[in-house]
Amino acid sequence: MIYNTLGKSGLEVSRLGFGTMRLPTKTNNADIDKTEAAKMLEYGIENGINIIDTAYPYHAEGLSGSGESEKFVGAFLDENTLRDEIILQTKSPVWAIEEKSDFDKYLEIQLEKLQTDYIDVYLLHSLTEPDWNKVKNLDVLDFLDDCLSSGKVGHVGFSSHIEVDYLIEIIDEYPKWEVVLTQMNYLDEYYQSGVMGLNYLKEVNVGSMIMEPLRGGRLVNNIPNEIQNLWDMAETKRTPVEWALQYLWNRDDVDCVLSGMTSLEQVKQNIEIASKIDEISDHDQELIREVARTYRTFLGNRCTRCGYCMPCPHGVDIINCLTEYNIAHMMGDPKASAMQYFSLIDEDSRADSCVGCKECIPFCTQMLNIPEELEKVYEYFGDEFDHF
Repeated sequence: MIYNTLGKSGLEVSRLGFGTMRLPTKTNNADIDKTEAAKMLEYGIENGINIIDTAYPYHAEGLSGSGESEKFVGAFLDENTLRDEIILQTKSPVWAIEEKSDFDKYLEIQLEKLQTDYIDVYLLHSLTEPDWNKVKNLDVLDFLDDCLSSGKVGHVGFSSHIEVDYLIEIIDEYPKWEVVLTQMNYLDEYYQSGVMGLNYLKEVNVGSMIMEPLRGGRLVNNIPNEIQNLWDMAETKRTPVEWALQYLWNRDDVDCVLSGMTSLEQVKQNIEIASKIDEISDHDQELIREVARTYRTFLGNRCTRCGYCMPCPHGVDIINCLTEYNIAHMMGDPKASAMQYFSLIDEDSRADSCVGCKECIPFCTQMLNIPEELEKVYEYFGDEFDHF
């Protein structure tokens, strides 16, 4: 296994981290197959993975609420006396915070679930602009100071699906941030905070962690013929998983890639890839860019996220509605995009809030009939996640 220093935290982390959002299950998402999941963690740790990432809602029955992942991870580490050997990372459910005392309430619940008296890395989970403003007004920075001084938390940070300008603004507000978790893969260089966010993290020496390196498996499953034909032209032959992971590990602004693995075979495969240096040639780097360009030809519409249509007078998040719709078309995986759509876009901002006023149409640089496109989004996703 290869290890990197996680920014100014000084932590030496395996460049492959074990994400526990997608552990194998039996009857439903909350029913973790503990026997199989334990085999996966055992193999991963024995072969060099030293960081486990979990969160309050992972393996809950719905999109939020208290999940079973933290309980499973805590029990596993306790039963195997591995707690002090592992960098344990979990996340505060900021969307559930309504008053200042809730920060401590959820932290204590998580410490109990994890069967530990300290958390190595504690992140504010999936920060959005409204959530950040809310928790900032509830003195979240004082709470983080207290976490650090009490020893209950070793290092603090946040995860986010936000644009780079807002990411930088949050980073600049608190000098004690040491870790940031963002979405990145070769398709997402200019989606959300993207490469510009990673560049800034490196500039200020904040540790960078990557989520969704395979875009929920969509970069490695059901590969279109047009994409496979491009991969076949590479100077060095790689599997789709190797392309996705090595693309990230060839970047000097990526410290750790979290992979939400669902089988022992995936753990073995990812560890094998993580344990070797694989420099990607200039030819193959250009090939990756061509693959990304080809994927984008599968988009549902021509939205460029320029933002001229915003703000909508009726509160519709036009840009992100069209973005998630485009991603679903591009990747041929509506369920995974639906999870993003329903979890990241507020209910009152979704496509069905469009009243067809058409005030946005004159501002669209791509001359889209935006109300018609939003109607397509609504027809595609509906108004609830449960039917996917």
